[in-house]
Amino acid sequence: MAERIDGKAIAAGVIETVKTATAELKRAKGVVPGLAVVIVGDDAASHTYVTAKGKRAKECGFHSVQVTLDADTSQEELERVVGELNADPAIHGILVQLPLPGHLDEFPVIQMIRPEKDVDGLSIVNAGKLAVGDLKTGLISCTPAGAMILVRSIHGDDLSGLNAVVVGRSNLFGKPMGRLLLQANATVTMAHSRTADLATVCRSADILVAATGRAEMVKADWVKPGATVIDVGITRVPAPERGEGKTRLLGDVDFAACEPVAGAITPVPGGVGPMTITMLMANTVIAAYRAAGLEAPRF
Repeated sequence: MAERIDGKAIAAGVIETVKTATAELKRAKGVVPGLAVVIVGDDAASHTYVTAKGKRAKECGFHSVQVTLDADTSQEELERVVGELNADPAIHGILVQLPLPGHLDEFPVIQMIRPEKDVDGLSIVNAGKLAVGDLKTGLISCTPAGAMILVRSIHGDDLSGLNAVVVGRSNLFGKPMGRLLLQANATVTMAHSRTADLATVCRSADILVAATGRAEMVKADWVKPGATVIDVGITRVPAPERGEGKTRLLGDVDFAACEPVAGAITPVPGGVGPMTITMLMANTVIAAYRAAGLEAPRF
């Protein structure tokens, strides 16, 4: 039976490092890391995420700001708000909660965030820095950064000699995850919906990362015996057995079938999920250290 990778426990360890680093920065330079989250409209799931981010930021000792804008906010107004946060020296990290309402164009908004404050790691500048291996000045997208910590918890920092397969090629996760694995010396295959004989490709993986958004797509015969399986997917499905209107979360991996085959595996929930907000906190403290001219902590 596979080792279950406990994302909650690993995330808690990272948060303790963030708290310690925050206290040290305040002692050494009188600087408190500042995180601003901008949310437009009244999407319930987005508000739940933003509330969780604000709560975690305060727990870490940050200066936490939430900017809530009406659903009919114009592109110009949203960009004005981001510009003000760019100019505010008390704010080290800016996050614009996605998705935005349909009349707004997220791309120029994300690109106008100063790269050193882009704690979501989504700007072209930060994506480019990751692509060329500049982890000293760039910021890495939170979910792949967190997933990479889970991989390192099993395999250590050097993945030399290991084959990694990433299923999914999104800019938000798949591409940066592939680059992180490559920089750790893994041999990386990027697979996706148009990959021929996907099951065979996945079976070659010592490290299999699934990020497709298709519930339980990865079956037991897709997994190499003893492989590490990182499940990034999250799909909410009806669960009438829990009561009327109840739901449950499924990952991209058929957990019950794959757990006996894998060497280590992340559950859903409780695997990659807790790492995402955690790495947002880590990126904010990294940004604050750099702004203060200090060497940032490593996570």
